[in-house]
Amino acid sequence: MTHAMDPMDAEVRSAARPDREVFYALALGTFAVGTEGFMIAAVLPTIARDLAVSIEATGLLVTVFSVVYALSSPVLTVLTGSISRRSLLLISLTGFVVANLVAALAPGYWFLVGARILLALTAGLYVPNANALAGTLAPQDYRGRALAIVNSGITVAVAVGVPLGGLVGAHLGWRMTFVGVAGLSVVALAVLALCLPKVASLPQASAPGLKERIAVVRGAKIRPTLLTTMFWAMAAYTVYTYIAPFMAAGAGLDANHTAWMLGLLGCAAIAGVTLGGHANDRYGARRVHAWVLPASGLVFAGLTLAALWLAPHTLLLFVPLVVAWGVCGWSFYPPQQARLVALAGAQHTSVVLSLNASFMYLGFALGAALGSVVIALTSVVWIGAAAAVCTLCAVLMSRYAWSTTP
Repeated sequence: MTHAMDPMDAEVRSAARPDREVFYALALGTFAVGTEGFMIAAVLPTIARDLAVSIEATGLLVTVFSVVYALSSPVLTVLTGSISRRSLLLISLTGFVVANLVAALAPGYWFLVGARILLALTAGLYVPNANALAGTLAPQDYRGRALAIVNSGITVAVAVGVPLGGLVGAHLGWRMTFVGVAGLSVVALAVLALCLPKVASLPQASAPGLKERIAVVRGAKIRPTLLTTMFWAMAAYTVYTYIAPFMAAGAGLDANHTAWMLGLLGCAAIAGVTLGGHANDRYGARRVHAWVLPASGLVFAGLTLAALWLAPHTLLLFVPLVVAWGVCGWSFYPPQQARLVALAGAQHTSVVLSLNASFMYLGFALGAALGSVVIALTSVVWIGAAAAVCTLCAVLMSRYAWSTTP
């Protein structure tokens, strides 16, 4: 005997599990944010020449963005906790569009620094709130996949948005990269405005308070794990921020070819994220970290050795090293997220992932600053060696973190 489904029951089911298009709409926003955050590495030399500043000074554009993002994101998320999540997402993404246009029109260096601060404030408000809303809308058995969809926008940005931005910068100028991201953000804004009303009747995502965040950071198990993320990110951005001048010095690559190398890095990063997720499910986070972190350190050291010994004929060696960097470096990330969620518990998932993002951007800032110091004191070819030292710190911190917990 069959029973017709009660319309009310169907409505409840629909509310319990919103259409996946909502999560993909949120991911489109993180894709726009990620493209802007990562693409600047490809156009730093062009910006330096156009604004008549040193390459080390242009690296400050990365440092400022990352520091402001890391410090402001948790504070602004708490201060805006009473605002509707839908309204907050639309407002923050609108601000992100405006900030990109301001950057594109920047008449000088310090004006561009100010634009990057505005970009960091709006990006730091959008991303954690997108994660919080996804975590609230998705039922518990779908929450992990929903968060993965939203955060996939960042990874896709590395693979597609960054090299595309580099190509645009190489052919049309660095200002057009910001115009392009502004256009992409407008599309994301329109899609969000269309999709989010469908879930307007669902409970709003509650923003975790500062006390809750601080309590999580103070946890003896979580603190060293978050510091591992910071050192990992610091290593990556010591090289990534100055990848264009490094490739020029080590292999004689121009901006156009550097953009293609960044595309190769992005494709390898997607493979790394996928591999890291599968490896985590099969072998566990501890075994994955034990392999990929030391391997990443060897890759960074290899970049400096290749640039020192084989320049300017290092392209054939740079290609496999860049691929290995993308695969090994990003294989770290999914197990790290799974590790943090397991330590914090399901009830603190949004908090710990937000904190992980803040520590990652703090690492980006420190890495960009370290790369600038290395270039000023020695040469750009030594940034790989500096990144290898940062990775060693990540290895040691990871081992310490695992020694304190099962």
